[in-house]
Amino acid sequence: MSTAPSNHPPLAERLRPKILAEVIGQQHMLGEGMALRLAFESGQPHSCILWGPPGTGKTTIARLMADAFDAQFITISAVLGGVKDIREAVEQAQLVQAQGRRTLVFVDEVHRFNKSQQDAFLPHVESGLFTFIGATTENPSFEVNSALLSRAAVYVLQALTADDLKQIVASAQTLQGAPAIEDAAVERLVAYADGDARRLLNTLETLAVAAAQEKRSEITDDWLLKVLGERMRRYDKGGEQFYDTISALHKSVRGSDPDAALYWLVRMLDGGADPKYMARRLVRMASEDIGLADPRALRLALDAAEVYERLGSPEGELALAECVVYLAIAPKSNAVYKAFNAAKAFVKQDGTRPVPMHLRNAPTKLMKQLDYGKGYRYAHDEAGGFAAGERYLPDGMAEPGFYQPVERGLEIKIADKMRGLRAQNQAAMSAGKN
Repeated sequence: MSTAPSNHPPLAERLRPKILAEVIGQQHMLGEGMALRLAFESGQPHSCILWGPPGTGKTTIARLMADAFDAQFITISAVLGGVKDIREAVEQAQLVQAQGRRTLVFVDEVHRFNKSQQDAFLPHVESGLFTFIGATTENPSFEVNSALLSRAAVYVLQALTADDLKQIVASAQTLQGAPAIEDAAVERLVAYADGDARRLLNTLETLAVAAAQEKRSEITDDWLLKVLGERMRRYDKGGEQFYDTISALHKSVRGSDPDAALYWLVRMLDGGADPKYMARRLVRMASEDIGLADPRALRLALDAAEVYERLGSPEGELALAECVVYLAIAPKSNAVYKAFNAAKAFVKQDGTRPVPMHLRNAPTKLMKQLDYGKGYRYAHDEAGGFAAGERYLPDGMAEPGFYQPVERGLEIKIADKMRGLRAQNQAAMSAGKN
């Protein structure tokens, strides 16, 4: 964390592990006997996809793999590169192959390459000209071509834990000229980094430079907030205040207060919350707190999420704001939410009841002979499209009454409909007894 000249390697580079044992985190893959560790020890490199959040060690692992197999390491950025870079990588790989040496081609943000660009790697991966390693923050099932995906093992990296990040801070402090850091400041830095080692190290470097300029020997929590200002945000991402704020937003929507809901939404966006995460929460609110009182709410929430995906920030955030206001003023019902939870609880404690014979499918002659489907009444052939008196629950099971619509919004009409159907059922059953 020293304040060396500007041409000095960045702190993240100086602390980059040189051997596998120095890697912090990802022990579910790199620990003794784990999949990626075994791949390193096998002596045979293989193509793979490293999938995980930013700053979790994807580039580091790829470089260490190249070192482990004494391979030429070629990096391509899918954000900045293209087919020309792939062609140049092929030429370099051919040159070193002639010398009996391997090549490892690392493609950062591989999901940014289109189908044809991804396909350009296939013949060379198949021929063994080079080993392909792709890094992505997006689900490779959706973002990487199936042909390329079938030729690569997928390793899932996890966000670094608070303990992992504290180890990195401790390593940074061993460097010459590093200022001391107050425990409270370390806690805040770790929360701010949110599992991202690169973000942590870049922030530490900024603080070290500022501390040197002010001739400070220690980084305190108060001074840290003063120096970083807006960068530190107003709450810790992933910490208690984050969840308090999302709770306030959810309860404001549930309480039908559009101004309060907008306030908490903007607080979270201003505080650095991922708008995609916010969109997912809005979808949850629409299904949990509004439900069938206004089925349009769920569709609007899904549309808002799609609009944000298309436009990004800041334009897409307006769609989230529109959704929040709509959800706040929509009629509320958690009847489906409660019914679903009640059904789950019932099934969990209940035995496995057989499907009644009249509801079973009978695709074969033998099954028909065994009375599968016998006596089933096809609702479309009945008056009003309703087979009054027919039972669809297992034999001997009482009506559970899971779903109880509220007298708000569309559920008023749903409740009326259900009362009418129950009356028809009761009349049909009474007639059958007489």
